[in-house]
Amino acid sequence: MADADTNTELQAKLEAAQAEIEALRAELEETNRGVLALYAELDTQADHLRQATELKSRFLAYMSHEFRTPIGAIRSIARLLMDRVDGPLTEEQERQVAFIQRNAAEFADMVDDLLDLAKVEAGRVEISVEWFEMVDLFSALRGMFKPVLTNPEVTLVFEEVPADIPRLFTDDRKLSQILRNFVSNALKFTPRGEVRVSTQRVGDGLIRFSVADTGIGIAPEFHETIFNDFTQVASPLQKRLTGTGLGLSLSKRLAHLLGGSVALESELGKGSTFSVTIPVELKADAT
Repeated sequence: MADADTNTELQAKLEAAQAEIEALRAELEETNRGVLALYAELDTQADHLRQATELKSRFLAYMSHEFRTPIGAIRSIARLLMDRVDGPLTEEQERQVAFIQRNAAEFADMVDDLLDLAKVEAGRVEISVEWFEMVDLFSALRGMFKPVLTNPEVTLVFEEVPADIPRLFTDDRKLSQILRNFVSNALKFTPRGEVRVSTQRVGDGLIRFSVADTGIGIAPEFHETIFNDFTQVASPLQKRLTGTGLGLSLSKRLAHLLGGSVALESELGKGSTFSVTIPVELKADAT
C-alpha cells in the first residue's frame, strides 16, 4: 500500500513537472515569436531610416544645385553695379549694393555647406591626398581671409609653424575647409581681440590645429551639441548673424574622413578654442 502511494505521488510530481515544462516551452515559443517580430520591425524601421536619409541627401543636393544659379546671377549683377559699368552710384546705392553682395556671399556659403553635407551623408566625398607643407596652407588661408577682415578691433594671427611639424600627407582641401569654418566662426563671434591659428604635434604621428579666439565663448550646456547639424548657440550676437549651423557639423565629418577628430574648449565670456587632430600621414585604408 505504501509503494502504491509512493508511485502515485511520483506520478503526480512527474505530471506536474511535465506540465510546467510545457508551460515554459509555450512561453519560450511566444517570446521567440515576439523577438522575431521585433527584429522584423527593427529591419523595417532601419529601412525607412535609410530611405529617409537618402531622400534628405538627395533633396539637399538638388536644392543646393538649384540655388546656385540665382545666387550666381545676383552676385554677378551686384559686381557689375559696384564696378560702375552702368554709371556712378550714390553713397546710399553703394551701401545697399554692398549689403546685397555680403548677403549673397553668405547665402552661397550656406548652399556650399548644404551640398557638402549631402555628399558626405551619401558617401560621395572623395579624399585626394598628397604631400604638402603647413607653411603653404597657412599662407593660403591668410590670403583668403585678408579681404574679409573688416573689423579693425579684431586681429587674425597665424602663428609660425613649429620646426618639428613635418610635411603632411592628407587632403589639404578638406583640412583647409575645416580650418576655414573654424576661423569664420571665430571672427563672427569675436567683437574685439584676436583670433589665433596654431599647430602642434600631440602624439606619435598626430598633429593638432587650433583656432583660439577672445570672443563671447560658449556655455557648457552647448559643448556636447555644438558639432551637431543645425545647432546654433543662443546669444544676442547670434541673432544678428546669419548661418545654417552646418559648418561645425561638416567640419566634424570631414575630420573623421581624414582619420581625425574635432574638439572644443570654451568658457562663456572668455573665448573658445576649436581644434582638429589628424594623422600626419593618412593611410590608404583610411580613405
